[in-house]
Amino acid sequence: MPQFRKKPVVIEAIQFNGLTSYLEIVEWMKSCGDTFALAGELKYSMPIMLLQTLEGTMAANPGDWIIRGVANEFYPCKPDIFDATYDLVVDTKGT
Repeated sequence: MPQFRKKPVVIEAIQFNGLTSYLEIVEWMKSCGDTFALAGELKYSMPIMLLQTLEGTMAANPGDWIIRGVANEFYPCKPDIFDATYDLVVDTKGT
């Protein structure tokens, strides 16, 4: 069976922490051209953020990361999967 390695790509992501990062995430999504950024879904006992993804509406819970993918799409990612998949990029060029 052939094996494949995930291409190393740099992504942008913000961790959703409940209330305080919600507006920051929505503004970020809108600044990237996302016209589907949803307004607050804060009617639940635990705040969630609903995202329109290529696969349909997905919910992000506090602690989840919101990722902007290579096709300028947004989707949530659980923290354990994010930690296993991504490393922080440190800009050593000072730009």
